[in-house]
Amino acid sequence: MKNPFENAMTQLKKAVKIIDLDESVFVLLRQPQQIHEVSIPVKMDNSSLKTFRGYRVQYNNARGPYKGGIRFHPQVDIEEVKALSFWMAIKCAVVNLPYGGGKGGVEVNPQELSESELEKLARGYVEKMYRQLGPDRDIPAPDVYTNPKIMGWMMDEYSQLAGKVAKGSFTGKAVEIGGIKARESATAKGGFILLEKMREDLGKNASEMKVAIQGFGNAGYIFANFAYEAGYQIVGISDSRGAVLSKNSELINPQELFDYKRKKGSIENFCEDYKDKNFIAGSNEDLLTMECDILVPAAIENQITEDNADGVKAEIILELANGPVTPEADDILSKKNITVVPDVLANAGGVTVSYFEWVQNLQNFVWSDEENDERLRSIMIGAYDDVLVCAEKYETNYREACFVLAVERIGEAMKGRGWV
Repeated sequence: MKNPFENAMTQLKKAVKIIDLDESVFVLLRQPQQIHEVSIPVKMDNSSLKTFRGYRVQYNNARGPYKGGIRFHPQVDIEEVKALSFWMAIKCAVVNLPYGGGKGGVEVNPQELSESELEKLARGYVEKMYRQLGPDRDIPAPDVYTNPKIMGWMMDEYSQLAGKVAKGSFTGKAVEIGGIKARESATAKGGFILLEKMREDLGKNASEMKVAIQGFGNAGYIFANFAYEAGYQIVGISDSRGAVLSKNSELINPQELFDYKRKKGSIENFCEDYKDKNFIAGSNEDLLTMECDILVPAAIENQITEDNADGVKAEIILELANGPVTPEADDILSKKNITVVPDVLANAGGVTVSYFEWVQNLQNFVWSDEENDERLRSIMIGAYDDVLVCAEKYETNYREACFVLAVERIGEAMKGRGWV
C-alpha cells in the first residue's frame, strides 16, 4: 500500500491532467516549502531527562499563513505529516479560506505522560518551533491526542516568548481564552450540512436514508447524533475494535452507544452484553460493506482500498476522516457510480470554524453562536456549489473537482505573488 504522501501526489497528478496547469505551479506543489524537525527535552517527574522528536511541515502559503493541527502520537510519521499538510492547503483553498497548509506532530504516547510532563512537552514544542509559528505565519490547532487544554498551554508559551498576549497564535482553545464553543462539533456539523444539502437536492426525506458511520470518536459520534436527531436511519456504527449493525431495521441510538463506550472503553461487546436481537456485532469491514445509502468513514486513512471497494454498497460516501479512500479505490468506486464527497470538502468545517476563531482573536471581538453557525453553513454550501460547477465543467468526480478548484486558486495566488 502506498504511503499517504504518495496517495496525495497521485491525487494532485490526476487534477493536473484535467486542466492546463502552468508546469511551474505543479513543480512548486510537489514538495512542501519547509520541513522542521526538532528534539524536545523534557524533565520527567522522576527527574530523568527524556527527548521527544517533533515535526512541523509547512506546505504552501501562497494564499495565506500555514494552517493545520498538531498531533501527539507514538507513530507520527513524516510522510503522513507531509500528506496532511498538503491536504490542508487543498482544503483551505476548496472552502476559499485565506490560508495555506501545515501540519505538525510529536512522537509520543501522551497516555504515558503525567499532566505536568505533557505540559512541559507542549511548551517545549512551542519553544523549539517559536520562530516558525505565529498569527501571521503558521497557526496550529488540535489534532490526534491534542485538545483545548494543550492548545491553551501552547498559546500561553507563545505569548510569553512574544512578550504579548497572542490569542490568534493557536486555535481550538478553551472558550475562556479565546476559543469558540462550536469548534468541538465543527467537523461533524460541516459534514452534516453537506449531507442535508445533498438530501434536499435528491428530493428525499431523512427517514428514507440509511446511514452507517465508521469511527466513533469526536467527529463520528457528533455526526451520528446530528443525523439521528434529524431523523436519518442509523444502521451501523463502529469503533477501532468492533461494530454494532442493525439486523431488523431497528435504529441505533448513538447516545446510548456512546454511553456504553464511555463505561466499557469500546462498543465491541455491546450486542453480547445487551443480548438485543435487533442488533448484531460485526467488524469495521462488515460496516464498510453493509447495505446503506450513506457511508461515513470517520476514523483513519486507507480504510477503503482496492481490496474492499468493490464490496461497498453505499450510494454516497462522505469522508469525515482524512484520506480514508485510496486512489485505487476511488477508481473502483467511480466505475460503480458511487458519489464520494472527499475529505478536503466534507471535513472542512473544522478548519473553517478555526478560521472564525482566528479572525475574532485578531479583532478582539466575539461573534454569537448563531453568527458562527450561519457563517459555517454559508461557507460549506458555497464550497459545495463551487465544486459542483467545477465537476460539471470538467466532467469529473467531486474529488478531482475539489483538487482542480484548489490547484487553480493556489496557482492564481502564486502568479499574483510573482512566484511563477
